[in-house]
Amino acid sequence: MLKRQNSNMLSGSLLRNIIFYTVPIMLTSILQLLFNAADLVVVGRYCGSISVAAVGATGAITNLIVNLFIGLSVGAGVSVAHAIGGGDHEAVHRTVHTALPAALVSGVVLTVVGVTCSETFLRLMDTPENVLALSSIYMKIYFGGITFTMIYNFCASILRAAGDTKSPLIFLAIAGVVNVVLNVIFVTLFQMNVAGVALATIISQGVSAVLVVIVLMRRTDACRLILSKMRFYRVQLLKMIRIGLPAGIQGSLFSISNVMIQSSINSFGDIVMSGNAAAGNLEGFVYVIINSFHQTAVNFIGQNAGAHQYKRVKRILWMCLGCVALVGICSGALVFSLGRPLLSIYITDSAEAIEYGLIRLTFICLPYFLCGLMDVSTGGLRGMGASLTPMIISILGVCGLRIGWIMTIFQIPQYHTPQCLYFSYTISWTLTFLAQMVAFFVVYRKRVRAWDAETLAAIP
Repeated sequence: MLKRQNSNMLSGSLLRNIIFYTVPIMLTSILQLLFNAADLVVVGRYCGSISVAAVGATGAITNLIVNLFIGLSVGAGVSVAHAIGGGDHEAVHRTVHTALPAALVSGVVLTVVGVTCSETFLRLMDTPENVLALSSIYMKIYFGGITFTMIYNFCASILRAAGDTKSPLIFLAIAGVVNVVLNVIFVTLFQMNVAGVALATIISQGVSAVLVVIVLMRRTDACRLILSKMRFYRVQLLKMIRIGLPAGIQGSLFSISNVMIQSSINSFGDIVMSGNAAAGNLEGFVYVIINSFHQTAVNFIGQNAGAHQYKRVKRILWMCLGCVALVGICSGALVFSLGRPLLSIYITDSAEAIEYGLIRLTFICLPYFLCGLMDVSTGGLRGMGASLTPMIISILGVCGLRIGWIMTIFQIPQYHTPQCLYFSYTISWTLTFLAQMVAFFVVYRKRVRAWDAETLAAIP
């Protein structure tokens, strides 16, 4: 029997279980960002705003490359959730033992692409020459250790699908402390600048990867990892790809629009880039808070869809939407209200860069709850196993609109401003959320009808 020693997604109080499940994910993500923020804070304090801009300039292109493979970890998690909900222990076992080899292959591919092509990608984004060299160094070192990130994401996705959100929190806390300590040592003692920050990052990711593998090996249920049994199981791999690949493509295409926006930001110079990077890092805290409800929706709906508890599926969606709206509004307003002193932590040598950071917070941070609504509705669709539909909607509603905005409205001289660029986020979030909700209820009705027909056919 599958041991339900963690959050119970199939019965009991939904709101209570959702909150207890989500809070560790939220804290994990906040800790991860705090430790990532330490990268920017350390280089900002000891190396200057150019180094901050160099690290910030890598984010969009890094996400573009990595997100395609991160999507496969989503597929692994949904597959495990479906199998647990349906009581299929063998499918859980096979998915777990397919996921880790997939993570290793993904890491190797990403290392080759990232290390060999980083400077080319940065030049395509019109990264300024005074930032390019530092950004290239950071990316090459980061991708050198990307396999650790893949292992952690795949294994953490499995743990969360099984109801364990506390272990990833503990592991990230340990790895984060390692990251901060090494940041200070490499940058201040060895004067390694952004290279030291990147090296500290991959070492800490290695720590979290080892810990998450160990906890999977020590489990006593169907999610237990036995290294000697790792292989690619065809059925489970295909399901992982069917669900995860569209999610990965969606994430990568999101990143393409963000790359274009980052490239447009780069055209305004290093001062705007620095303010944008610092503000983007602050907004990251709001994003991971609201995105935790996306992960909750995926796994709760995944298990309940696997168990064919469709009335509960609908309640989960509405509860997650309500929670993410409330939390998103409060956290966005809090970060915005503290914007100037928070930005001053990152940027110590340019008052103008801080002003540009405040502009970004105004246009993106305050309405960020709309992004949360969009993510939860997308997670609901993925939890029911429909991954292609949300991908298409997101490509059109987010990527298509933002790219179209940059190529049309942003090109008009009076609208060629950072403010106009940032406004495209709010519009794309709103329209995509509405479309995803319509799609969710269409898919929901189809699943219910199919289950009703299957139930009737089974009656003798």
